[in-house]
Amino acid sequence: MAILQIFLGLICLGLGGDALVRGAVGVAERLKISPLVTGLVLVGFGTSMPELVTSLNAVLKGSSGLAIGNVVGSNIANILLILGLTAMIFPIATDPKAFKRDAPMLAFATVACVIFAFNGEFGRITGFAFVSFLLAYVVFTYLTERQTHDAQAQLHIDATKLVAPSTRPFWLSVLIAATGITLVILGAHWIVTGSITIARTFGVSETVIGLTIVAVGTSLPELATSIAAAIRKQTDIAFGNIVGSNIFNTLGILGATSMIVPITVPANVLTYDLWILIVVTALLLWAAFTDARLSRREGAVFLGLYIAYLGFLAVRAAGAT
Repeated sequence: MAILQIFLGLICLGLGGDALVRGAVGVAERLKISPLVTGLVLVGFGTSMPELVTSLNAVLKGSSGLAIGNVVGSNIANILLILGLTAMIFPIATDPKAFKRDAPMLAFATVACVIFAFNGEFGRITGFAFVSFLLAYVVFTYLTERQTHDAQAQLHIDATKLVAPSTRPFWLSVLIAATGITLVILGAHWIVTGSITIARTFGVSETVIGLTIVAVGTSLPELATSIAAAIRKQTDIAFGNIVGSNIFNTLGILGATSMIVPITVPANVLTYDLWILIVVTALLLWAAFTDARLSRREGAVFLGLYIAYLGFLAVRAAGAT
């Protein structure tokens, strides 16, 4: 029963997250909201909605390990799994000018996450600080891109065009968004409930489940957006989608969740996974600012590293039982 719950939850999170983004973007277009705001806020935040709802659901049920494992695991999966698969479909070309602000913000968010984790928990004050940083970043980004309309601004606008056609009726966009929200909430409930049951039945760490099954499941909207961009050979959008999603995950998801219920940091996450996140984030930034390209071969390396990471988690889980 628990496995079925997780399976249904994964399906609901994938379909719901994608529907939520597409519906919300369609509504924004009909309300004449700036494509820049839509791409920056709705697409970036919308693809992270499954992580938010799942993490909130987990901490409210007393599963901090599942919550933080979801965020950290999603960020690792976004970089190694999703960018790896995307690059193997079509090489990812990156414009360093388009990430001159977002990349340093990603580095700051990741390092801040590790530093605050040494307190042993993400408390309400830390959560408030993270959300404040995120809001300041969004406002600053909008103001600067509206004035200059540079490569970064165009990237956010192109992301809007990618996920929703402008010909969709308003009522249909509202219905799609509402359906997406419903599926995300239902999927988060099923996947958290099923994960807790499996962890308690088989003695598997909730954190490991969060870093793997839950993390990949909540990253499905990013995967759908990135693959769609790769098929259309707009891989710079895929790259920007991952950078923005990881910023939202770290500052928004961890911040908002810990403002409601403080999140205890499991020892293994602090010892291993947060440092692994630092390394793979550095790889992402290196790809953006050196070769300005992620080739199919490099994509295969990223995917291989993710498989190795899953193997490492399996060894850890076996050693803990």
